[in-house]
Amino acid sequence: MLTAIEFSLYLMLMLTIGYLSMKKTKNNEDFIIGGRTLGPATSAISAGASDMSSWLLLGLPGAVFASGLVEGLWISLGLILGAYANWSIVAPRLRAYTEKLNAVTLPTYLSNRFDDSSHVIKSISAVVILIFFTLYVASGLKGGTLLFAHSFGASEQTALTITTLVVVSYTFLGGYLAVCWTDLIQGLLMLAALTFCALLAFFAVSGSGIDITVANPKAFNYQTSWLTGASLMSWGFGYFGQPHILARFIGIDKVDSVTKARRIGMSWMIVCLTLSVAIGLSGIACNELMPLPGVSGPDGNKERIFLALVNALFHPVFSGIVLAAVLAAVMSTADSQLLVLSSTLTEDLPLFKQFSPGRKAWISRFGIVGFALLSDIITSTSSGTILGMVGYAWGGFGAAFGPVILLSLIWRGTTRHGALAGMLVGAVTIFVVKNYVTIEGEYIFELLPGFILAFVAVILVSLVTAKPSQETLRKFDESQP
Repeated sequence: MLTAIEFSLYLMLMLTIGYLSMKKTKNNEDFIIGGRTLGPATSAISAGASDMSSWLLLGLPGAVFASGLVEGLWISLGLILGAYANWSIVAPRLRAYTEKLNAVTLPTYLSNRFDDSSHVIKSISAVVILIFFTLYVASGLKGGTLLFAHSFGASEQTALTITTLVVVSYTFLGGYLAVCWTDLIQGLLMLAALTFCALLAFFAVSGSGIDITVANPKAFNYQTSWLTGASLMSWGFGYFGQPHILARFIGIDKVDSVTKARRIGMSWMIVCLTLSVAIGLSGIACNELMPLPGVSGPDGNKERIFLALVNALFHPVFSGIVLAAVLAAVMSTADSQLLVLSSTLTEDLPLFKQFSPGRKAWISRFGIVGFALLSDIITSTSSGTILGMVGYAWGGFGAAFGPVILLSLIWRGTTRHGALAGMLVGAVTIFVVKNYVTIEGEYIFELLPGFILAFVAVILVSLVTAKPSQETLRKFDESQP
C-alpha cells in the first residue's frame, strides 16, 4: 500500500510537469525541441537518462549477474568512449548546423544538409525511425511491465497497460520541455537509487564469507576473444545515430553550452554504469546469502536482480521510492522515443505539411498515443529480453544513421548519394547479420559490421558521385563551430 502511494505521488509530479510545460508549448517546434531553450545541465542529464533507460537498472545488472564482467565491462567501456566522442564531435557541430539549416528533426537535417529536393533521404530516414523506434519503445514498456508485475503482483498485461498510460500522459501534454524536465528528475533519481542499492548490497555481503567466484565462477572473468570484445565495445558506435540523443544536441540553448553539458553528462554516465555493474556482482553474493525470489530457478528472470535487491534490502518506506527509479528509467527513454516518432510523423512525412504549427502540435500529441499503442502490441507478443530488444534498435540506428551523421558533420565532401548508400547498407546489414549470421562460441553484435560497411559505403559512393554544390559547401563551412 505504501509503495502504491509513493508511486502515485511520483506520477502526479510527472503529470504536473507535463501540464506546466504544455502552457509554454505554443507550436510544433516548441513541442519537438522546446524552442532551443534548455541549458547544459538539463540537456546533459536528460540525454543520459533517455539513453540508459531500463537497460541500466534491469538489463545491465542482469547480464553481469548471469555472465559476469565480460559483458558489463566491455559494453560499458564502449559506451563511455562512444558517448564522449558523440559529445565532443557531433554535439557542437549538429547544434550549429541544424540552426543554420532551420532543421528541428534528424530527417529534415539530412535532407537540407544534402540539398535533397526529391525528399528521398527524408523519407528513408523517416521509415528507419518509425521501424526501429517502435521496437525501442517496446523494450522500455517491457521494463515497466517487469516493474509493476514484480512490485504489485499484477498480470503482465495489466502491468503493460499501466506503463503505457503513465508514459503517454505527460509526454502528450508537454512534449519536449516535459520530457527534458522529467528526464532531469528521473536521471537524478536513477543515480540515487543505484548509489544506495550498491552500498546496501555491499554492506549486506561484507563479512558474510560469501565467495562470489564460488557462487558464479564467471563473475570476475573479463577475458574474451577479440571478435566478442570488439562486438561488445561496438555498442559505442550506436551513439552517433540515436535520434532521441541527437535531439538533445539540437535543442540545447547554444553551442557554448555543449562543453559544460559534456562534463556533466559523462560524469553521470560513468558513475551510473559503474554502480550498475557493481550491483550485478553484489547480487551474485546476495542471492547466495539469501535466495532472491523471482531471480533464480527455472522460472527466474535475471533482469529482476535490481528489483529483488531493493525488496530485500530496503525498508518499505524507501523501497517504493527506489522502485520508482526503475519507472523513471523506463519513462525517460520511452517518452523521448515517442516524441521523436511523433515529430517524424508531422515534420518529415508529407501527410500534414499543410497544417498550421498549432494544429501540427496536436497531431504530434495524438501520434504519441498511436505509436504507444503499437509498441504495446509488440511488447505483449514478444518473448525477447530487454537487452536483446534494445540491442536490435540501438544497432539499427547506429548503422543506418551513425556513419552518415558523423561524416555529414566532419567531411564536406559527403554527397547525397553517399548518404543514401550509407543508410541503406547499414539498415540491410543489421537485418542480415541479426537474422542469418552466427559464429559458434562468439558474440557478434550486428552494429559492428553494420557501422563499418555503412561508413565505407558513404565514403566510396561520395567519391564517385557528383560533388556537393557551392551553396551546400558554403553552408557547411559557415556551420563549423
